Amino acid sequence: MGKAKMYKINSVAAFPNVFQNPHYTQPVLLNCRQEPLQLKGKWRELVFQNNNPLVLELACGKGDYTIALATLYPNVNFVGVDIKGARIYTGARYALENSLRNAAFARFRIENILHFFSPREVNEIWITFPDPFPRKSDAKHRLTAPGFLARYREILSPGGIIHLKTDDANLFRFSCETALEAGAVIQYCKEDIHSSPPDFPELSILTFYEKQHIANGRKIHYLRFTFPQ
Repeated sequence: MGKAKMYKINSVAAFPNVFQNPHYTQPVLLNCRQEPLQLKGKWRELVFQNNNPLVLELACGKGDYTIALATLYPNVNFVGVDIKGARIYTGARYALENSLRNAAFARFRIENILHFFSPREVNEIWITFPDPFPRKSDAKHRLTAPGFLARYREILSPGGIIHLKTDDANLFRFSCETALEAGAVIQYCKEDIHSSPPDFPELSILTFYEKQHIANGRKIHYLRFTFPQ
């Protein structure tokens, strides 16, 4: 492991806006003082100290979307989730340096999301450019696979929304199918969101990799769905 990567991982452990799960077999999050916290059902109270809506970005990487959304919507709480501490470092540091108090980050496996969020605690979920796992044998690892959708459905509040943004056409089609099979209602579905002015301000946000995809002529797909009451 390189020195720069180790520096970021060690730095993140001391950031007050980052909460880490040390091992996937132990459903506990640690704060910057390495104290265990029970945040399940208490993110608004203990982390943000308000009662504003709670939105997650899953597989957030460097937190581009988490930071941009938190800036765009100051009265909404955002939590970027990723397993890689070196990735989280960039967004978490930006939030601290710019006093972005409605943005926090959590480091854990998304498979374990039910350990850290209570039923109906989350208002929206963003999944931005996740690993498409192109091989059929790996389909269960896609973040819109049935097993993951079942988890999201449990923690979403009534009317809660799931957003998917991807440059992978196969993942996009797969996600449309799995959402419908899970009983979801598709609210919006577009295969090339940059072919016309964006219909939602959130779609104007461009991540580092999204800019590269666009420069390479790739279409950006967007899916928005919810589960019936």
